Amino acid sequence: MKIYLESYGCTLNKSETGLYANKLLSEGAVITQNPDDADLRLIGTCVVIQHTEDRMLRRIAELSTKGKVEVMGCLSSVSAGSIESENIKLIGKSDFRSFYKGLLDDIEIRDASIFDGIPINQGCTGSCNFCISRVARGSLISRPIAKIKGQAMIQLNHGIREIRLSSLDSAAYGKDLGITLDRLIESVSSIHGDFRIRVGMMEPSNTAQILRGLLRAYSSDKVYKFLHLPVQSGDDRILDSMNRGYHAETFESIVKEYRSSFQDSTLSTDIITGYFGENDESFENTVKLIEKTQPEIVNITRFSPRPFTPDYNKRTPPTNDVKRWTSYISNMHHEIAGKRMQMQVGKFRKIFITEHGKNETSVGRDEAYRPVVIPGKHELYSFLDCEIVDSTDTYAIARAA
Repeated sequence: MKIYLESYGCTLNKSETGLYANKLLSEGAVITQNPDDADLRLIGTCVVIQHTEDRMLRRIAELSTKGKVEVMGCLSSVSAGSIESENIKLIGKSDFRSFYKGLLDDIEIRDASIFDGIPINQGCTGSCNFCISRVARGSLISRPIAKIKGQAMIQLNHGIREIRLSSLDSAAYGKDLGITLDRLIESVSSIHGDFRIRVGMMEPSNTAQILRGLLRAYSSDKVYKFLHLPVQSGDDRILDSMNRGYHAETFESIVKEYRSSFQDSTLSTDIITGYFGENDESFENTVKLIEKTQPEIVNITRFSPRPFTPDYNKRTPPTNDVKRWTSYISNMHHEIAGKRMQMQVGKFRKIFITEHGKNETSVGRDEAYRPVVIPGKHELYSFLDCEIVDSTDTYAIARAA
């Protein structure tokens, strides 16, 4: 059987889709790059906003004209079978949640190129009023440390040296098992060899509870000093409306301790603009929080009311206001990112080559997970000493030292 693979959305979704594809490969399937040649088209889907869901539906319809399609990810869970047809099969929430109860552990990795990362837990402990991912994914199910570590060793044996621990909320890991994320990171870090670990997104409320152990685990040379901590708003009234379970002070406190522990580090956060009840005052509080914490990466999303969530029918602010707020934060982010990247110029860094770029270049990551472009086709997963000679607001430019 020939299978064609596409996956969208977060690293967790891509990781799950890649693992399921590897399960099919272990049963005798082969990968094709052409959907027309495939016996089965596998698509991992995202529905975080309406625009994305619409794009997923169009793509599924296109693929189904070529033959059989299996749909994974959040759309398969929230559509409740409404898009199933003779050519379209959904791998729903109950089906895939069963993978986290053992079936993921026994999958043999046949094609490491589609192995995007290692899912560490399914679902979350939050109850955000806007989040359809929580509806799609359900309650928390964590995988045992030994199983995740074993999969990391399989990945390393296949020559992949960047291990991505993937989750909707990595900081929630192990709450159902009586263990914590720092124990998992330390266990994976203990594997012999030269490799790097990137830890996925962490919600502030759970991160605050494990911060001391997390910072200790991050001190390993094998762990990128990269923290993805989505705050969503800098206004406590809006955070309460969202039911996020923390206030801006919690986010700011985590960032302060993280920056203090790792002065050379990257902070990534998420902001939702246009949430119901937002006004110029609450927006200004978000601006002030960004100014204080100086995140290198800001992912901005306009609020998109989603079905099955408490906020689906809530009235949102005027479109012109939302456009103005979004544009302001975007410009602010580029300015901060540009300044912080410019600060790297003239410094010497050891980078870890992770991909080949355009025009005979290679792309590596420094300790803080900053992308660094350097001339020449260097060996993947090798370390290279270099000097940063220039920068943009999204990457540094280097030459070999």
